Amino acid sequence: MRFEGFGQLLRPRAGGVARLILLVTAVSACVSAPQSPGAQARPTKRLDVPIRTVQPTTATDPPRPVANPPLPYRDIDQRETPPPALVSVIRSLGTTFRGQVGIAVRRIGSDWTVAHNGTALFPQQSVSKLWVAMTFLDAVDRGKLSLAGSTTITRSDLTLFHQPSAANVGTMGWTTTYIDLMRRAMTQSDNTANDALLRAAGGPDAVRAFLARRMIGNIRFGPGERLLQSTTAGLDWRQDYSIGRNFYTARAKLPMAVREKALNNYLASPPDGAAPSSIVAALAKLREGDMLSPGSTRLLLSIMEEAKTGPQRIKGGVPRDWRYLHKTGTGQELGPRSTGFNDIGIMTAPDGTAYAVAVMIGSTTAPIPERWDLMQAVAKAIAANHELR
Repeated sequence: MRFEGFGQLLRPRAGGVARLILLVTAVSACVSAPQSPGAQARPTKRLDVPIRTVQPTTATDPPRPVANPPLPYRDIDQRETPPPALVSVIRSLGTTFRGQVGIAVRRIGSDWTVAHNGTALFPQQSVSKLWVAMTFLDAVDRGKLSLAGSTTITRSDLTLFHQPSAANVGTMGWTTTYIDLMRRAMTQSDNTANDALLRAAGGPDAVRAFLARRMIGNIRFGPGERLLQSTTAGLDWRQDYSIGRNFYTARAKLPMAVREKALNNYLASPPDGAAPSSIVAALAKLREGDMLSPGSTRLLLSIMEEAKTGPQRIKGGVPRDWRYLHKTGTGQELGPRSTGFNDIGIMTAPDGTAYAVAVMIGSTTAPIPERWDLMQAVAKAIAANHELR
């Protein structure tokens, strides 16, 4: 009966990814030894988080090369035994995906993390907006800032790529509150809104300092959206790139060799690089109330559950009776190559057990549906293994 339920959860939408999970997990579940009596899981610590329907550490940390073969068993915390079937599935998904990918899953309130390339640094792109929101809320908790405070955004503050708030900025600027900007940054991934929060919080150094105080390693924070994206493209930032399609036009005029060199340099040592295992550790600390005050924790988790981006990424594989809150990221493309295609978040089962999950695709030529299949397969594997506990 359990086996049939597992297969039903992992019925493939398209292609062979889900079939691979079913095969690997079935074999693992049959041959794996039971968990030792001494390795008992601690009860999951829960926050009473009412959900409203509204909706790196240091730049000197040496990067680990992003490689597709699985890393050694150090990716798994041995103080508690993780589900053997989940270990097999995550590693098989990682090694068979057509691209450079890092995957990490951590049961919140437990001591184990299952990962594929969990300690390699992958470009975060807009995933890094989560650290900006945390840094701002930490300043609120310390009485330095107020969510009710307001700021005026002018045309000189505009960024590039996705910035729907730019439509509100007229000749006299646009005045709004920080809580409005946070919702726009986290639910719509609005780059201009995020940069305004970042400036108010103290800039990139403030984010790095916050992560260091919370003892979160292997998460870098870049120089801000404008400098990060222009450097990745091989351009020097000019403010007129924020207007219309000026950035796209300037980038298209560059020689292909210049663009390829810039993108390769970015991927080799991403200034916004983060390790999937570190991301899920930070998400676990957030969920357990160890990153922010209880009020700020509840607020941020509720905003993350309102996210409108990436409905077909991890969220597309989360069972309907589970909850999922998250932040996505999407990088630049060059020819058939896509970079920084990410989703990180927290899956919560009906019984309250929560799992932090991160899927970071550093570089791939696989089409978007294939990337969706990978991410959804991770979510389905988590849910299926939870049912088999």
